[in-house]
Amino acid sequence: MEDDILQHLEEFARSNYIPVMLDGGTEFLAKFVKEKQFQNILEVGTAIGYSGSIMLLSSKKAHLDTIEIDEKSFLMAKETFQKMHLTERVNQFLGDGFYVIQELKNQNKKYDLIFLDGPKGQYLRYYPILLQMLSPGGCLLVDNVLFHGLVRSTVDVGHKKRAMVNKLRQFVNEIETREDLITTIHEVGDGVAEIYVK
Repeated sequence: MEDDILQHLEEFARSNYIPVMLDGGTEFLAKFVKEKQFQNILEVGTAIGYSGSIMLLSSKKAHLDTIEIDEKSFLMAKETFQKMHLTERVNQFLGDGFYVIQELKNQNKKYDLIFLDGPKGQYLRYYPILLQMLSPGGCLLVDNVLFHGLVRSTVDVGHKKRAMVNKLRQFVNEIETREDLITTIHEVGDGVAEIYVK
């Protein structure tokens, strides 16, 4: 039942150009959350509730706060969580991720897992605040950090994607060179960064 809904969601997302994790990435996410059994999760970028559902199904005691700026996606995610019987374990926030994050930080919210899958060009702006919101030993997981292989490629990037790829390159360089962080880049899906504060 749950697997059927997830498969339908994935097919719907792909056919409607809604960004969801690539196959290798979703497998990694499910296994990672299952192994660690996170309790308090923050997701930046709900989309239609695909990855949020995967995380909640992988850790049965987890609670998810999830942020989405697009109202249509927000409502579709609400429907997804209802179908999956996950509503009681989810708080959905509709709004600009940066400002919602600030509000949650001001409420002293702490998370043992933060999954950043929002606007790629904003990662540099978001992540310093998110690091402050981690519980001791908590993990910041960031999707799309290799962006179709372009981030570590020497190939000339087309004009439309150049600014975003350059920002992602800056972000990857920063998280890999900061001495107060332990960062692993997993070459699964579209590239997933696993980050801890020392």
